[in-house]
Amino acid sequence: MTSSVRHVIGGVDTHGATHHAAALDAGTGKLLGDQQFPVTPAGYRQLAAWLRGFGQVEQVGMEGTGSYGAGLFRYLDAEGVTVIEVDRPNRRDRRRQGKSDPIDAIAAARAVLAGVATAIPKRRTGPVEAIRILRTTRAGVVKARVAALNQISGLIFCAPEDLHATLTGLSRADLITRCARLRVDDTAIADPATAAKFALRALARRVQNFDLEIDDADRQLHILTRATAPATSAIFGAGSDVTAQILATVGDNPDRITSEAALARLCGAAPVPASSGNTTRHRLHRGGDRQANRALWVIVLSRLRWHEPTRAYVARRTAEGKTKKEIIRCLKRAIVREVYIAIKTDFPDLTAIA
Repeated sequence: MTSSVRHVIGGVDTHGATHHAAALDAGTGKLLGDQQFPVTPAGYRQLAAWLRGFGQVEQVGMEGTGSYGAGLFRYLDAEGVTVIEVDRPNRRDRRRQGKSDPIDAIAAARAVLAGVATAIPKRRTGPVEAIRILRTTRAGVVKARVAALNQISGLIFCAPEDLHATLTGLSRADLITRCARLRVDDTAIADPATAAKFALRALARRVQNFDLEIDDADRQLHILTRATAPATSAIFGAGSDVTAQILATVGDNPDRITSEAALARLCGAAPVPASSGNTTRHRLHRGGDRQANRALWVIVLSRLRWHEPTRAYVARRTAEGKTKKEIIRCLKRAIVREVYIAIKTDFPDLTAIA
């Protein structure tokens, strides 16, 4: 008599110190068990062994594969286990069912079993991950630079009249240079004017340091993006930052993007049906990766100014009665097609991309 092998679906609720796992029978959906494991290499091995103790592991649903679950995802992926990215339960379901680590782990497994969760997580083990890290760091520096510039503007508006008059009307570059060279009498720091000079000098020098960091990151991104994805980098209007964002959205395993339509959906550039009764229409898709959608928007803006075929297209569609917003949405969708073809060119070994 031949015994059949039980097929198992796993679910994991990830945290900083522990992961909670649940196992379901893939055939009946019956809960086989749940258990907590430490976030350590030994804990990853224990979790995988525990799941395999119930039978053959088909898939594992996991929250936070790019954050708390990154280490476990890398381990399971190396072990040949298919991991599925699971979104957090919506608030209505959470209010109805309650929340706990076992409940979330079981919900992750059931989402995979029901086919609600199907997304393959991005691998973070190649050059695209290096690009993502550099771009994320650059974005943080840019944000801090903007904050420092806003502080400088606020201080100048509130500064004593002689200092205000000296620094008003300068270009941004001249303003930063002038503020960085302000002389401060440390013995008179209790004077508001002296304190304002001290603060302006510190902020201006901070901005100068930020400029150096941004230039350094831009140089590294320029080299990496062109070496990793020359065809994507060659898209008209796609600079290093835009190319880096597109690659970060796709990930080190772009074979998970199974079609051009899937990429459009991921970038928030696919129209969403909004029909009812005798009305047939589509609306703007506000989901997807909003940073990827912004990258498409930057390409569109560049082409509207410098790309003659795009300008001719806009003129034709405007004559047809389309609004500027509608035309931009159409252009974004067309650019997704270019990006998809470029990704296939840059990663020719990925036969899963049809």
